[in-house]
Amino acid sequence: MRAKSFLLSLFLGCLLALNLSSPAQVKPRENPQPQQQQPTQAPGEAGKYSGPGSCASSNCHGGVQPKALVRIAQNEYSIWAAQDKHSRAYTVLSNPVSVRIGKILGLEQAPNKSDKCLVCHALNVRSGQRAQTFQSIDDGVSCESCHGPAVGWLGPHTLKNWTHEQSLKQGMYDTRDLVKRSDRCLTCHLGTAEKEVDHAMIAAGHPDLTFELESFSSVMPRHWRPAQDASPWLSVQELAIGQAVQLREALHRLDRRASGPNWPEYSEYECFACHHSLTKPEASWRQAQGYDGRLPGAPAWNPARYAVFRHIAEAVDPSTAKQLVAALEKIASLSGKPGTGDQVAAQAKSAAELADRIAQGVQAQPYNQDLTVRLLQSIAGDADMISAQGERSAEQAAMALDSLSLAYSRNQKLANQQELRAAIDNLFQQLQNPSSYSAPRFAAQMQKVGALLPRTQALSLADIQ
Repeated sequence: MRAKSFLLSLFLGCLLALNLSSPAQVKPRENPQPQQQQPTQAPGEAGKYSGPGSCASSNCHGGVQPKALVRIAQNEYSIWAAQDKHSRAYTVLSNPVSVRIGKILGLEQAPNKSDKCLVCHALNVRSGQRAQTFQSIDDGVSCESCHGPAVGWLGPHTLKNWTHEQSLKQGMYDTRDLVKRSDRCLTCHLGTAEKEVDHAMIAAGHPDLTFELESFSSVMPRHWRPAQDASPWLSVQELAIGQAVQLREALHRLDRRASGPNWPEYSEYECFACHHSLTKPEASWRQAQGYDGRLPGAPAWNPARYAVFRHIAEAVDPSTAKQLVAALEKIASLSGKPGTGDQVAAQAKSAAELADRIAQGVQAQPYNQDLTVRLLQSIAGDADMISAQGERSAEQAAMALDSLSLAYSRNQKLANQQELRAAIDNLFQQLQNPSSYSAPRFAAQMQKVGALLPRTQALSLADIQ
């Protein structure tokens, strides 16, 4: 069983800023095509937002029981409304902690009325973009937040011969494309120039932003089925692409911030590089490991953005991965020094280009049992370095090992499955209190996980291309 409680708390922290009841897990099913209905587009409203109520009828996406004989289960809206925390994203803006955050930040309006908060917590589109059917923003992060303004394709997309490509031309966002899906998620789970979670917001109480596409999708829970011809290793591809796009967009954000007037922006660093339990010097693993060419105490750019991805990159494009790692190491060495913002920005821009090149290779890469095992072994084999990079890097490694091991077990029987699951669960348990995180203890547990992983023939990762 997935280390669900940790993943849920992490996902909800990133998404909703605080405690809500845990949803039930729903497994992806197979196959979609809803019942046909006639288009209901009002003249001149194509490209506008209709609101989630337009998807809610039982013969569209609001059914209670999933349809078994068609690809579209037609209960997608019901899963979202009842189980997906995106649907509660607006309501949490009124809870006591959110109100307190607003007061600390000195917002002119309450969080549930402030554009600063609504830009990610609701479908807060301008009045001119709202169709006559659009009722309110209190549905939270609703259908069109991810799928795009629906008026142009809402009616036609149910017609028998209407294609997905036709819907895209009418304003639908292509969430079938994993790169574009990751892009859309990261607009809030990482941020854009218009959607910022900075150090001031985190200090006021907003959760730090972290992301892992496959893990976060699993605990939403998924309200979609994979395509009929989808690879049995699709979740491995989802993990890899999410990691690639996360790094690329994180580098774009670093470029924006480092070249701006407010550098350094401390949310670019790993929170627990500074905010951790202080111990006696003889008990400090941080002091024992030193600062690797940096001024003592100077934080480096958050390595969690690439702690796992570097292993994926080396599997897909070793040459470009080597260049990327060198650029990231340069960023790490510069980011803790005063007066280096322009240099950091330049390095981030060039590194983002390398990350994008690898992302294209990751998208085209075939995924199979052999690659899955090699990624598992490679990540677990990097226990000492990943653990020493801090709690957020350890968190990414735990989620990656969790996702990859589950993908393997869905396709191949593991005799020690229960023992491996227990070992991975122990990784998550060590992350429950981040400020008391211990790199040596986490590394030792990663090594135990590594000893339980399936084995494969001794070839280099590049040999599987």
